[in-house]
Amino acid sequence: MTHRSRALIRQVLRSAGFRRAIRPVLGAGVLISVIGQVGTGPFLQGIVSLDGPTIGAALLLSAVATVAASWRWQLIATRLGVPLRLSTAVGMYYQSQFLNTILPGGIVGDIRRAVDSGPRGTSVRPAARAVAVERLSGQVVQLGLALIVLACFGTEFEGYLLPALGIGFGVVVAGLAATIALSTRAHAVLLSEARELRAGLGSLRTSLQVAIASVIVVGCHVATLTLATTAVGARMPGLRMLTLALVILLGASIPLNIGGWGPREGIAGWAFAVAGSGAPAGVAASTLFGVLTMLSIAPGALVAAAVAVRLRRPESILVPHALDQEETS
Repeated sequence: MTHRSRALIRQVLRSAGFRRAIRPVLGAGVLISVIGQVGTGPFLQGIVSLDGPTIGAALLLSAVATVAASWRWQLIATRLGVPLRLSTAVGMYYQSQFLNTILPGGIVGDIRRAVDSGPRGTSVRPAARAVAVERLSGQVVQLGLALIVLACFGTEFEGYLLPALGIGFGVVVAGLAATIALSTRAHAVLLSEARELRAGLGSLRTSLQVAIASVIVVGCHVATLTLATTAVGARMPGLRMLTLALVILLGASIPLNIGGWGPREGIAGWAFAVAGSGAPAGVAASTLFGVLTMLSIAPGALVAAAVAVRLRRPESILVPHALDQEETS
C-alpha cells in the first residue's frame, strides 16, 4: 500500500461523514446478525403484541421519565448560569428525544436543545456544557445502578458480564491515565471538564437531586421494558426482570444503532438466553420496547412541528425570548 493510499484511508477514517455513517451501518449489521440467529418471528411477535393499555402505560411512563430528565437538566443548567423553566425544558426534551431517534448520530436533538436553551446573543458554551453534563450524569447513574444490581442479584451473568465490565472499566482508566501522563493538552482538557462537572453538580443537594431524577428515569425505562416482556408472554420474577432490564438498557446505550435499534436486540436476546428464557423472547420484548419508545416520543414530533411553524413567522422569533426574560426577571 502506497503512502498516498494510507493517507487517503486516514483522511476518510477521520472524516465526520465516515463517523456519522459507521454507526448506522454497524447497527444494521447487528440487526442482520440477530435476524440470522432467531429469524423474523420474534420481531413480528413483538409488533403484534402491541395493544391499547400497553401503549397508554408506556406513554405515561415516558412522560414521567421526560419530566424527571428535564428537571435534571434544569438543575444543572441553572448552576451553570443558563436560566431554564421546567415547562420549557420539558418541551425541548421531548423534541430532543424525537430528533435523536429519527436523525442519524443520536445527538442532533441534544445539540438543538443546547442551542435553543442558551440566551440569545450569548455564547452557547454554557448551554452545551449543561446538556453534556446532564447526559453524562444520567449515564453514570444508570451504569452505577446496573453494577449494584448485577453484583447483588445477577448470578446468571457472573461469568459473563461482570468480568467484561471490569475489564472495560480497567481499560478506560488505564487509557485515561496514559493519556494524562503523555499529553499536557489532554491533562488540561480533563481538568477543564472536571471543573465543568463540579460546577454543574457542585452542591450536595444538587447532586442528590440529579441522582434522584436519574433513578426515576431509569426506573421508568425498566418498567416499560417489563411491560413489553409481559406483553409478549415472557414472565419472570421481579428481581430477575430488573437485572435483565438493566443489562438490556446498557446495551441500548451503545452508540452504534439505528434509532436505538441494533445492539439492544442483540443484548436482549443474549441476556434472556443466559437467564434461561430463550433468545427469541428477549428479541421480541426488545422489539416491543423499541416500538413503545418510538410511540412515546410522539409528543416530540408535535413540539418540533410547533417550533417549525413559529420559526416561519419572523415577527414571532423574538417574542418568546422576550417573554422568558420578563418572567425570569
